[in-house]
Amino acid sequence: MEDKLHHFFSENDFDFQEPHFGHVERFERKLNHPKKTNKTSWKWLSVAASVVLVIGFWLGSMHQKQQIELADVSPKMEEVQNYFATTIQTSLKTIESNRSLETETIIEEALDALEELEEEYTFFITELNIAENQTKVINAMIKNYQQRLKVLENVLQQIEHIKNPNFLNNEIYI
Repeated sequence: MEDKLHHFFSENDFDFQEPHFGHVERFERKLNHPKKTNKTSWKWLSVAASVVLVIGFWLGSMHQKQQIELADVSPKMEEVQNYFATTIQTSLKTIESNRSLETETIIEEALDALEELEEEYTFFITELNIAENQTKVINAMIKNYQQRLKVLENVLQQIEHIKNPNFLNNEIYI
């Protein structure tokens, strides 16, 4: 055991020098007088952040309440919007369930067209909020929904034609 310790100390180069003059005094002084650091008051920062969040949510809710959509015009328009939204969602689910390599390009083109129509619809919402003649904007919004449905119906027909190539004029040839 002694040989291992002696061997360990002889192979490793340890520093056996004494520390510089006054080292102990400086060390004790630092221990007795810890350095004061300026700490940020996290309580005040958290309160300020909370106030900013509350004001942000309040402003956001005020902005959303000012926007009128088609469903806000009348109960009949709400019914119309719900019908179109439900029909579009159902068609989109059907299209997505029929996605394959053959139908991929058709579906992507249709989704791009739908995205353009949705951007147009967003413009109509802003127009509805500022327009004096709301009936024109409401008619344009309904036509927008109808165009979306036409796009989806065309895609469904094309998918059906791809799945059943013998399907012509509502007849199946065997």
